[in-house]
Amino acid sequence: MEELKKSDFYFELPEELIAQDPLRDRASSRLLVLEKETGKTEHHVFRDILQYLAPGDCLVLNNTKVIPARLLGTKEETGAAVEVLLLKRKEKDVWETLVKPGKKMRPGARISFGRGLLKAEVLDVVEEGNRLVRFTYDGIFEEVLDKLGEMPLPPYITHKLQDKNRYQTVYAKYEGSAAAPTAGLHFTEELLREIEKKGVEIAYVTLHVGLGTFRPVKEENVLEHHMHSEYYEISQEAADKINAAKQRGGRVICVGTTSARTLESAADESGYLKACSGNTEIFIYPGYRFKILDCLLTNFHLPESTLIMLVSALAGREQVLAAYREAVKERYRFFSFGDAMFIY
Repeated sequence: MEELKKSDFYFELPEELIAQDPLRDRASSRLLVLEKETGKTEHHVFRDILQYLAPGDCLVLNNTKVIPARLLGTKEETGAAVEVLLLKRKEKDVWETLVKPGKKMRPGARISFGRGLLKAEVLDVVEEGNRLVRFTYDGIFEEVLDKLGEMPLPPYITHKLQDKNRYQTVYAKYEGSAAAPTAGLHFTEELLREIEKKGVEIAYVTLHVGLGTFRPVKEENVLEHHMHSEYYEISQEAADKINAAKQRGGRVICVGTTSARTLESAADESGYLKACSGNTEIFIYPGYRFKILDCLLTNFHLPESTLIMLVSALAGREQVLAAYREAVKERYRFFSFGDAMFIY
């Protein structure tokens, strides 16, 4: 394959279009609909997604739950402010973390949070400068974290989140994400009931979103970019629902790039799924042939990101960039708390 350039996925985005706060009503976001065969676009409100779903389709949602993974503490020796971001649990109380400022946090350094309610010791420096940290506390870690931790909002959101639950889908179930699967933020319980009433199957898979999602592509040749690894799980029930939809000629509609990456990682060449779990580093960019996904519901992504490359693999780079230019012109809201796009 010839070189794929990062700059091929650039678009101009006025800063004021980056959504800073979630809307009061989740399902009232806007929805740009893109038909991938023709490039035709339509403008709707999110709850109109109902009219694009058909009986026999299968809607695939990622039920991961974001943990309040951002901890603000002080270095015990000096009292200096330290920020610790939980990335991945390695064993019971040992986590891989991102520590800021990192340089001085060498093995043996100790950090205190919430006046000593939670303490941490740096054990080791691992790849990309991440720190392995052991926590000590009284009681249950999740409860201490819930009390002291903040939601790890993406770097482009500068407003403080008033309600933790707004960076969580209504169906979030299994804790483990450092970021929300944001395409799912638009669904309400009522809308999901209406979708099921229409004869659409809903299947839940789990992919714990890592902060690598926000890691910029540094190489100009996209193919040299190394994807971060994320843990996923597909139950027998979900695999059965998705396979059955395929067999009856229904469409598999992924909500979010995380659900898309989960299914594409797990499916065999013929698009068949088995119950499984593992880690995926799948990187989807133009030229990729989708094995199982038919349609994608997703938010608007950052210029030159791996996510806009995935969307371009499905609907064609020129069509996607044209749709993004239209979204900018129509003043759509971008990124995590922004509006949505449906590609079918």
